Amino acid sequence: MKRLSLLFAALLLAAPVFAQSTMQQKLEARFAAADADHDGKLTPAEAQTGMPRLYAHFDEIDTAHKGYVTLAEIEQYLVQHQQ
Repeated sequence: MKRLSLLFAALLLAAPVFAQSTMQQKLEARFAAADADHDGKLTPAEAQTGMPRLYAHFDEIDTAHKGYVTLAEIEQYLVQHQQ
């Protein structure tokens, strides 16, 4: 019984890490699919087509107004706006 309790506690502690890893993988996959020219950047048109929810916040993410966003910039935005 004690072993089962320890295993359950370990699983509870690992769950947020696993969920974060899964979310990261999903974000990376969606970014790669939306990046039509595979240059590591999403233009507004690519975002609108492949990641419409991201497109709704494109200008907030593209703070330097470069006309594109990178995966790192998206991740930074998500961390800053996590609730």
